[in-house]
Amino acid sequence: MEEAKGLVRHLILVKFKDGTPPAQIEQIIKNFANLVNLIEPLKSWHMGRDVSIENLHQGFTHVLETTFESIEGIAQYLPHLAHVEFSKQFVPQLEKVLVVNFKPTIVHKQNRIVLYSADVMLI
Repeated sequence: MEEAKGLVRHLILVKFKDGTPPAQIEQIIKNFANLVNLIEPLKSWHMGRDVSIENLHQGFTHVLETTFESIEGIAQYLPHLAHVEFSKQFVPQLEKVLVVNFKPTIVHKQNRIVLYSADVMLI
């Protein structure tokens, strides 16, 4: 295992307020995705809806993940005018939110030898 050099992930779990129209949620998500084009330290953006079968989501419905080259990149992103303006649209529509910043650890898959009878397979 190794820590990804410099990369920092900004993970946001959200639950939109009941009654927020789906079209409004979709527009908010599109506007959030567009921040990657407006804010230099923001390197990538991913999102998804909860599809968990464990029922441990605690009400969170969407996961938004952004990637920065450094913690300093997040420090530049937070007060950026585009982020501040977006937040004015986003935050009032949330019932709850959880934000976590972390440096990802990378685990590389290793080749292993598996014996089947007299055959050797490399997986």
